[in-house]
Amino acid sequence: MFSTTEIGIDLGTANTLVYSKSKGIVFNEPSVVAIDLETKAVLAVGTEAKNMIGKTPGRIVAVRPLKDGVIADFDVTTSMLKQIMKKAGKAMGFSIRKPSVVVCTPSGSTSVERRAIQDAVKNCGAKQVHLIEEPVAAAIGADLPVDEPVANVVVDIGGGTTEVAIISYGGVVSCNSIRVGGDQFDEDIIQHVRKNYNLLIGERTAEQIKMEIGYALVDHEEKTMDIRGRDLVTGLPKTIGLHSTEIQKAIKESLLHILEAIRATLEDCPPELSGDIVDRGVIITGGGALLNGMQEWLSEEIVVPVYVAPNPLESVAIGTGKSLTVIHKLQKAAT
Repeated sequence: MFSTTEIGIDLGTANTLVYSKSKGIVFNEPSVVAIDLETKAVLAVGTEAKNMIGKTPGRIVAVRPLKDGVIADFDVTTSMLKQIMKKAGKAMGFSIRKPSVVVCTPSGSTSVERRAIQDAVKNCGAKQVHLIEEPVAAAIGADLPVDEPVANVVVDIGGGTTEVAIISYGGVVSCNSIRVGGDQFDEDIIQHVRKNYNLLIGERTAEQIKMEIGYALVDHEEKTMDIRGRDLVTGLPKTIGLHSTEIQKAIKESLLHILEAIRATLEDCPPELSGDIVDRGVIITGGGALLNGMQEWLSEEIVVPVYVAPNPLESVAIGTGKSLTVIHKLQKAAT
C-alpha cells in the first residue's frame, strides 16, 4: 500500500509538481533556480527564483535546468530537487526520508536522458525511483481507464514538449513526442515582437501575452494588449499595443507542428482501436490545453471530440502519484 513516503514528481520544463496520496499536490512551482555564480550556492527555487528572471545583478543568474522535458544541467537539477523535497516535506508536515518516487519522462527521451533523471532523483535520497512515460501519467491523472483494452488518446502539451499517445492495456500503442510546447509559443512571440516592432521583451512578458491574447487557429473577437519592452533602436523603454490576431499568426507554425504530431499518431493506430477513438475522443492536458480556442480548433481539425482534462496543469503529477499503486502492472505492460 501507499506509505507517506511514496511520492510522484512531474519534473516539467516549465513547472515541477510533487504529489502525495495523503495530501494531494504538495508543491507546484516553476522549474527555475537562482544561483550565485561565485559561490555556486542555490539562492532560491520555484516562484521566488522565477520572479528574479531578468532582474538580477550579474553574479546571480536565474536558470531553468530542464530543457525540452529533459535535464540540461544535472547539478542544478539535483540542487533544485533537494530544495523541492524540503519544501514538499514542510507542506506535508514532516521531512521526506528515503521516499519511493515515480517520475515522469517524455516518451521520446533517450536512455541516457532517462538515466540522468533517475540519478538526479536518487542523489536526493530516494530509495527507489520508477520512471513512467508522461502520456501514461497524464492519462491516469485524467481518470482514463488505462489498464483496459480500449484506446485512450492523450495529448499532453507541456512547456518543453508535446506528447501524443494512444494508450491501451496499460501500455503505449502508438506515440509521438515533439520538442514544441508552451516555451516555443513564448519564443515565437518574442521573435515576432522583435522583428515587427524592434522591441525586446522577456520570457515573462511573452508568457503573459500568450495567456491573455494567445489563440489557437480559430475565429475570435479580436483582443488587444499593451506591453512594455526595450526599443532596440534607441535602447529606451517603450510601450506598444498588440492584437490577438497577430499573436495567432506568430504561433501558427508551432501549432501546426502539434497538429501534425497528433495526426501522425492517429495514423499509426491499429484499426481495432480506431473505433474507440471516434467514440471516446481525445483528452488534452498540460498548460497548452489552456490556450484560448485550443479544444475547439483541434476538434475541427481531427474531426473527433476533444476534451480538456479536469486539471490540465496537474494531470501528470496526479498520474505519477496514482501510478504508484499500479506501477508494477504498467512496467510489465511496457516490457
